[in-house]
Amino acid sequence: MTAFAAATATTAAVASAIARPLTRADRCDACGAAARVRVVLPTTGELLFCGHHARRHAPRLREIGAELVTDP
Repeated sequence: MTAFAAATATTAAVASAIARPLTRADRCDACGAAARVRVVLPTTGELLFCGHHARRHAPRLREIGAELVTDP
């Protein structure tokens, strides 16, 4: 995958994540608490984190190019 294709895929994934707000049924993948942040991974997929786990893992996630999307 070229860098342009990867950037385009990530941009589309972030737009999709923003279009799908988190609900009360969405749970943190680390602990099961209510999800507050959707993490869009640079290749494919996403993770949901509570505020605590989002803050804990944010530096490393940003290093690998993940986008953190917080619901308004």
